Amino acid sequence: MKEEIKEYSNGEITITWEPKKCTHAGICVKTLPKVYNPIARPWIKINNASSQELVDQIDRCPSGALGYRKNS
Repeated sequence: MKEEIKEYSNGEITITWEPKKCTHAGICVKTLPKVYNPIARPWIKINNASSQELVDQIDRCPSGALGYRKNS
């Protein structure tokens, strides 16, 4: 069975989220609460932070559930 991966893009970068990898450490919510709100749908509001802020936060994700790629 294929792993579910959700994607959120702002044009510059695309955030990927793999729910099954997520350990719910909450670092994303604590670091960028204006972007990550687990109660909201969609729970990631990618346009509420700069691409660099997003990259810096994603690099701190302990489980690797959040990732990103730069769009060309």
